[in-house]
Parts: sequence; structure tokens; C-alpha cells
Amino acid sequence: MAVNLASKYEKKIDERFKLKNMTEPAVNHDYSWDGVNAITVYSIPTVAMNNYTKSGLTRYGTAAELDNTVQTLTLSRDRAFTFTIDRGNKQDTQGVMDAGKALARQIDEVITPEVDSYRLSVISAAGIAAGGTATAALDASSAYKALLTAGEYMSDNKVPLAGRMAFVTPAYYSLIKQDNSFIKASEIAQNALIKGQIGEVDGVKIIVVPSSYFPANHNFIMTLQTATVAVNKLTDYKIHDNPVGVNGFLVEGRVRYDAFVLNNKNKAIYVHKKA
Repeated sequence: MAVNLASKYEKKIDERFKLKNMTEPAVNHDYSWDGVNAITVYSIPTVAMNNYTKSGLTRYGTAAELDNTVQTLTLSRDRAFTFTIDRGNKQDTQGVMDAGKALARQIDEVITPEVDSYRLSVISAAGIAAGGTATAALDASSAYKALLTAGEYMSDNKVPLAGRMAFVTPAYYSLIKQDNSFIKASEIAQNALIKGQIGEVDGVKIIVVPSSYFPANHNFIMTLQTATVAVNKLTDYKIHDNPVGVNGFLVEGRVRYDAFVLNNKNKAIYVHKKA
């Protein structure tokens, strides 16, 4: 005789892991796009020094009118999503198909990672274009030196020491913890061995980010918050209860955002790529 065993669905959902916004420390919101989709930022140059001459009418040198350059920052990211939850499906799944929770899931698992990935791609592209980049295969004996080289590049370009941060892949994070040069370098490193974490390396904050957030073949990106301007122009989420044609819920969302690296601060970015 066959025995039919009972089964049931639990109300508690097996949620996926999610991360908070990872790139917010790397951007600033110093500029406003209120009422427009593009702004123009001025840059004012300097002039060369001259030897002072004790005679004539051009003792300080020949004066020329100071010029300027502009950078136009045009918002380009206009993203949206939508889905429905039929009221019958919500009833017959013990209420787990909740529209509010589904919207929160969409924000945490889709929108936030997309914004982080986009910002990192913008920062990386600007750093590479400005010449702050290296490509090399790293191992446990060279990972720390690569980070020091990034710091040297930034210091040579007068980038402030305070506020530097490095977004690193988990693989690079693992290498630097194994690097004997790093382990012997500081008391912080010794604490890292005990606690299993790295807070800062030579004053650079280390932020471990999933590899999927980076452009292809990256080890790390070092940057400074003042270099990248971010804009969140529109964040609009709606849950419609019984909209026309649907007995249930229609969830819609739209986000307008962008990120820009300022021309005078693009030397505050260094990108290390895999060979």
C-alpha cells in the first residue's frame, strides 16, 4: 500500500544575500541638477612664473587674459522596472507574494548593485584615460607593493593623503593579507592577522566589493571622494492596488542617476588591472 506523505510551504522566505550601497563613500553630491539634466562646471587655469625685471613697463612679464575651460555633465541614466502580483497568487501563497517586500527586494538586489557597478565603471574609465593605471599579474609577494605604487602615483599628483580609499576584489583582498611585506609593515597589519580584517592600509580605506561589480579584469581602484560627482535626480517607486486590468498589484519604479569624474581631479584615481 502506498503512503502519501503530507507537505507544506513555509511562510518564511529564503531570502538572498544583499549588500548595502558600497560606492557612496567614493562620491560627492556637491553639484545640483535641480530643474535641468545637464550642468556646466568651470575650470580656471594658472599662469607660469617669470623672472622679475627691474626696468621697462613689463617688469612682471607680459600679461595675458586668464582664460577658462568648461566641462558639461549631462545626466544619461534613466532606468525603470515593473511587475505585477495577482491577488489570487498572493492569497494562494500564504501571503508571501507581498508587493512592498518585493519592491524592497528589487531595490536591494537590483538597483543598488547596478548603481554601484556603474559608478565603479565611470571612475575606472576616467582613471585609465588620465594615465593612472597598471596591468600586471599579482601574487602574495607583490599585492602590497601594487597598492604602494598606487599611493605614489597619487602623491606625485598632489592628491591629499586624507580620504583615500581602495575598492578591491575579494581575490586581491586575499592576496594582500598573505603578503609578507604587508604583514610586517605595521601594527594595523598585525591586528588584521588577529581579527581577520583590513580596515586601512597606509591610511587608505579598504572596501571589499564583489568582483561582478567591477569592469573586467580589475584588481582594485584607488580613489578620493572629491573626484567623482554623483547625482540621484529621480527615485520614484509606486505600488498600484487594483490598477485597470489587474486584480492585484502593479509595482513600478524609475531611477535617474549618473556619476562624473571632474577633469581637474582625474589624477585622484588609480586602476590596477589583471594581466
